[in-house]
Amino acid sequence: MANAVETPPELNLEKMTKQQKLAALLVMMGPQNAAELLKVMEPGEVEVVSAEMTKLGLISQEVQQGILQEFSEVAVQASTALRGGVDYTRHTLEQALGLFKASDIVGRVSPMRTPVAAMQQVIDMDARNIVNLVKAEQPQTIALIISYLTAEKASQVLAMLRSEVRETVVERLASMAPIPVEVVEKVVEVLNLKLGGKQPRALNQTGGIKNAADVLNSMDKNLSKSMLISLEERNPELGQAIRQKMFTFEDLAALEPTALQKVLREVDMRDLAVSLKTANEVVKVALLGSISKRAAETVKEEIAFMGPLKLKDIEAAQQRIIEVVRRLESEGEIETGGESS
Repeated sequence: MANAVETPPELNLEKMTKQQKLAALLVMMGPQNAAELLKVMEPGEVEVVSAEMTKLGLISQEVQQGILQEFSEVAVQASTALRGGVDYTRHTLEQALGLFKASDIVGRVSPMRTPVAAMQQVIDMDARNIVNLVKAEQPQTIALIISYLTAEKASQVLAMLRSEVRETVVERLASMAPIPVEVVEKVVEVLNLKLGGKQPRALNQTGGIKNAADVLNSMDKNLSKSMLISLEERNPELGQAIRQKMFTFEDLAALEPTALQKVLREVDMRDLAVSLKTANEVVKVALLGSISKRAAETVKEEIAFMGPLKLKDIEAAQQRIIEVVRRLESEGEIETGGESS
């Protein structure tokens, strides 16, 4: 029998934290306005506030009025009781960040999803400690754990694994199907015993080709390239599927002009100049041709005067532009050519 959902306690304004008040304010603002505010917040702040939103119950008129007094610059009038919760939070985040990121955040902060409590200790560990925890586990187990991490942390974990293990883990991650809860329960039980934690509840998680591609995209270029080549030698079909989901800086030249313009509207011109420092002529022409003539001249001048740059700084700027592409793609604003399988 399914567990009953516990009714959140009535809110007490005097005992509410700033994060709880902000979460309540977002509920009061409505999804569209709340989404605009979430867009300008840092990812960490979004997660904290989202977690509080999922825990909200009924927001009384008295609490609404008290919150509005503290946030006097927000032009919202409290008139009726409102309810937050997981569905409201997901809807708001989808408008602010797109379906993919919204699902990821809600999945990690929702109080009704058991994997959060079970895996939180692992998720919060630094990459080296995670490697020490899982290095003796089977590749399939490591892939399952990696599927819970951000692409950045997952790439750090992979980079510290032995090469032969690393390649197998990526293959397992890409081909991972839904795993029976009973199997995953056992995995988490073993991990929590290693960590000295309590026995967790049921857990289920999947990876997939897009997940594997995101992880490889976040890794050092030379390392991810060699891993992908090795994977394609062993499993050509899977390797090619992952490659099609990956997006490199050079792929920007292949975007539709309207899509490229949308991307560059959200890119800092300093990042654009740095990213083009070592770019090939095709990419330079495509990117500079997608901004105004005046802006293009400014970028060219900045490139000419910036002097030698470290490769890691150039790649960091390119990565920030790629992240804009990923975000716009997840929000359905642009297409990069790779369809989900």
